[in-house]
Amino acid sequence: MTSTEERTVASITEPTVTPAETVPVLPRGAVDLSEQPRLHRNDYSVLTPPPLGEWTPTLSVSVVIPAHGGADKLSLVLASLAAQSYPAHLMEVIVVDDGSPEPLALPTVHPENTRVIPSAPGGWGSAHGVNTGVAAASGQVILRLDSDMLVYREHVESQMRWHHLIDYGAVLGHKLFVDFDPTALTPEHVRGEVEAGRADTLFDRETADPHWIERLINQHDRLRTAGRLAYKVFIGASGSLHRDLFDAAGGLDAELILGGDTEFAYRLAQRGAVFVPDLDTSSWHLGRTQMQTRRDAGTRYRMPYVSNRVPDFHLRRKRPDLQWEVPLADVVVDTTDHTLEEVDTTVSSLLSGSTPDLRLWLLGPWTRLHGDRRAPLDDELLDARLVHETFRGDPRVRFVESPPRSDSKVPYRLYLAAGPTLTDTAVADLIKEIDKLGCGLLSAPLPGATRAADGVLRLERASAFARALHLEPEVAGKELDQVIEQTHGTHWMPGERFIAVEEEVEETSQPSAEVLQQRLDKALVDADRQRARAKRAERKLRWFTPGLGQRLLRRIAR
Repeated sequence: MTSTEERTVASITEPTVTPAETVPVLPRGAVDLSEQPRLHRNDYSVLTPPPLGEWTPTLSVSVVIPAHGGADKLSLVLASLAAQSYPAHLMEVIVVDDGSPEPLALPTVHPENTRVIPSAPGGWGSAHGVNTGVAAASGQVILRLDSDMLVYREHVESQMRWHHLIDYGAVLGHKLFVDFDPTALTPEHVRGEVEAGRADTLFDRETADPHWIERLINQHDRLRTAGRLAYKVFIGASGSLHRDLFDAAGGLDAELILGGDTEFAYRLAQRGAVFVPDLDTSSWHLGRTQMQTRRDAGTRYRMPYVSNRVPDFHLRRKRPDLQWEVPLADVVVDTTDHTLEEVDTTVSSLLSGSTPDLRLWLLGPWTRLHGDRRAPLDDELLDARLVHETFRGDPRVRFVESPPRSDSKVPYRLYLAAGPTLTDTAVADLIKEIDKLGCGLLSAPLPGATRAADGVLRLERASAFARALHLEPEVAGKELDQVIEQTHGTHWMPGERFIAVEEEVEETSQPSAEVLQQRLDKALVDADRQRARAKRAERKLRWFTPGLGQRLLRRIAR
């Protein structure tokens, strides 16, 4: 037996099975967050965490560690957690054995409230392991830690400070990458050095590599000016959030064997999370990551999986021709009291535009379209019936009678009434504007609108509305827009640039018969459209004014 094997075996105890009813449940400390601040975009500068070691924590935390093999690294990780400054009675550690070739067991050096559990049946991989650990956890905060992360003494405490200030924060721990020699350290030595505050001396910082996300963090004032891009850094080996936020986001997607942290971070952003890099302490990543050693292969694997789920994923933009599982935008078009021609004009311009990954919701009286005998050409719901038949075959179109419930995965929602012809790039241009401005709501009044309700393109950023509703769950309408103004800002701009307008060309010669015929056809279509609107108005007038026809006849008889 080699010295490495002897050291590993000496630090491992036999696994024990703990009955579920004997598993200790962490306390649920009280923190008053009823007056938590309405942070503007990702600017968390108004938060002032207390100095390390000079405050009294109350929230409990579950450290969840998914692991597949690597018992030598895991023993050092648990040794560093055994020396944490965070109160032991408020912390538990759950190691999830994700099908290790040799079942993992609890080392002799570990935090007092630590257990090893098997990954739940029906899945495998890091994401599935994290979900298993969270399901077994009782802490108010979840801190996900990889099994190759040797953390400094204040690592847990430092992140937990932020969670005592807001409940919609996602805190990222700092790390440095180092080469790992399993013979160089023992768990007992690691615990002693971490406990003494000397974790930074365990490896040489001069030869360590920083994570690439540090560039993004530094470029955006510690993410305070990163806006919608902030979620991109919440990846890798150490991060924490309130359990309620984890559950609201739906946990990790276990179908993503690689790239699951990026997709989960995106869904956290869609829930209105603020991303905070905690740089007051650090950790050592024992060894290099797959994306460092096999970057091209890892990127190739992640591209289709993440692209299908994250509209903002940069590699997705390389395939603008495809329709993905999660659309870039939900577009809600009000067709009520509009003619087939008006609806066709708007919907067709959306479906044929430069943004194919849309999902259209047409508002209308669809449940009233019965199959009973009727006069086909004089049907009161004739236009609604024709609209339904025109677009029911397009898989991107849904028919609803009220605005659909928000899909938290879709980043943008556009509302408009039928009638205008949008430019080919209208949706892309609106999204470009709202992202350039960074606001949560963009409103663009349309020129020449005859009704106020029809006259505005309203583009909402879903993440902004999610945060506003988290902070003020009872508000709606204009009051909700006022909260958006505080958390992300609102903006108005003219809508002319998003509407297609036929250019008038000065005629220098007599138009051809073909051109004249085209103009005549268009004029006839416009006339039919106006007649249809007049007939619909007449039918409504009869419906809401009983006896009107008889009174008109009597007046004529006089």
